[in-house]
Amino acid sequence: MDDMTMVQKDKLMGDLRTVISDAEEVLRMTASEAGESAADLRGRVQARMHQAKDELRHLQEAAVAKAKAAGHAADDFVHDNPWKSIGIAAGIGLVVGLLVSRR
Repeated sequence: MDDMTMVQKDKLMGDLRTVISDAEEVLRMTASEAGESAADLRGRVQARMHQAKDELRHLQEAAVAKAKAAGHAADDFVHDNPWKSIGIAAGIGLVVGLLVSRR
């Protein structure tokens, strides 16, 4: 998965959390409203919020599982190719050092 997709997924998760929070606030503010239609609307909104929370949890669990898989793959690569890993780390360190020293 590329970085742009991860950024979009993170933004989507943040936006969904905001919407859920706002909906919960609206439900608290309208709790004193009387009437059958208001109660029905609150019930439908609460059901959809619970569904959105479940979907958000599943999305988060999938993202964590993918991150763990990537971590395990990196760990396996380092164990299988220790000298390549040292070379790559040294190269990255050299580039970062050059960039920092320029400032």
